[in-house]
Amino acid sequence: MTIEQRVIIRVPMVRRPPPQRADIEWEERKGPKCIDLKRLRFAAVTSERGVDLMLAGRERMRALLGRECGPADLHSGLYVQPNEDGALCAGRDRVLSRSGADCPIRKLVRLVPEDDD
Repeated sequence: MTIEQRVIIRVPMVRRPPPQRADIEWEERKGPKCIDLKRLRFAAVTSERGVDLMLAGRERMRALLGRECGPADLHSGLYVQPNEDGALCAGRDRVLSRSGADCPIRKLVRLVPEDDD
């Protein structure tokens, strides 16, 4: 007999994430290869380039998805299957949608307010 265990984490989606200041324009900057899943609070589809991930400490990342997936595929919900290291990594991990889309994360970028340097 074989027993298989599978854990999937549901990431809450919001229609429009609360801004830190009114009318912020976000700029993409070089991001990490991985983020700790414990820091992930919620996600939002705010761009055609990917899905925005809001982390603890008011930090924002954007997960740029593979060409076979559009962010609109994730409006109904987002799931992540964690690895043993507890991280979500570009080039390795995927996000899953309630509608059945299976989207590879090709890159993670950091989002900073446009006027910050």
